[in-house]
Amino acid sequence: MTSIAVDAMGGDDAPRAEVEGSIAAARELGVRVILVGREETVRKEMAKVPHDGLPIEVVHANDVITMDDHAAKAMRGKRDSSMRVAARLVHDGKAAGVVSAGNTGAFMATVKVVCGTLPGVDRPALAGIFPTSRGTMAIMVDVGANVDCKPHNLEQFAVMGEIYSRAIFGILRPRVGLLSIGEEEHKGNELTREASGLLKKLSLEFLGNVEGRDLYNGKADVIVCDGFIGNVALKISEGLVETIKYMLKEALSSTLSAKMGYVLSRQAYADFKKRLDYSEYGGAPLLGIKGCAIVCHGRSNGNAIKNAIRVAAEYAGRHINDRIATELARKRGSAGAKESAQ
Repeated sequence: MTSIAVDAMGGDDAPRAEVEGSIAAARELGVRVILVGREETVRKEMAKVPHDGLPIEVVHANDVITMDDHAAKAMRGKRDSSMRVAARLVHDGKAAGVVSAGNTGAFMATVKVVCGTLPGVDRPALAGIFPTSRGTMAIMVDVGANVDCKPHNLEQFAVMGEIYSRAIFGILRPRVGLLSIGEEEHKGNELTREASGLLKKLSLEFLGNVEGRDLYNGKADVIVCDGFIGNVALKISEGLVETIKYMLKEALSSTLSAKMGYVLSRQAYADFKKRLDYSEYGGAPLLGIKGCAIVCHGRSNGNAIKNAIRVAAEYAGRHINDRIATELARKRGSAGAKESAQ
């Protein structure tokens, strides 16, 4: 049985959301969950939800990293935090993955230090999932782990994102695009132009430059960018989704008069809302980490935590890290052979 560690003290609604999501995951997904946090507080919350016989364990951690803590200082200073103890379970082989809805910067720094990175990975990257108009899912790498990148970082992001797309969505040949301000090859900045040259040399289905609108139209399966641009795109998308949902709900409530039409429209609205609901996607995996780390939204509810645990279990079960390490090793070997030939 796959074991997943959950930082029970991280999110805005901790530990309630973490406990509810973990119990749901243990019941519905057949995974073992290790809740990490202040034991008395966690068990008090667990007592509110039936969980007898479920594979759930509680591991005590005295410290809590808050959203206001400085990432690096918290990572170094709070060595008994729920976040660090959960990451240590992955490092020690007691859990296949770790999930946290806590301070994103601190979580990424903690996991990188405690678990380490895969061979050939200079910087781990966050992979965000976006629904498209074609009914498919697009992956954007990076959505916030690295605000300043070099061209070779984007090259690694492309390799990791392509492998993740193949493993999770079963796409045989994912189409990879480089996010820029125009489709033409000469458009963009120095980073994108240099990265484009590197991506062309990879054995990927590289489309060249894609634009922001292509994130949702399904043109590309994997979109590569630096974490600064990716995080801006992610936050704009979240705000736009909330605005559209509000405006659509208001329009339906004010214009529908026929009862049957109202019921049908409510169902359509519910389906629409579910497609855009972040909690259905769980969280973003930090690609390139030894083990598995899933970064959740701070306001994650129980459903989001449950789905984050599902993503972590799928990531581990499909041996995505082995695929990434193998592909990057192949790429390094190919580059070394070319240098020797020259």
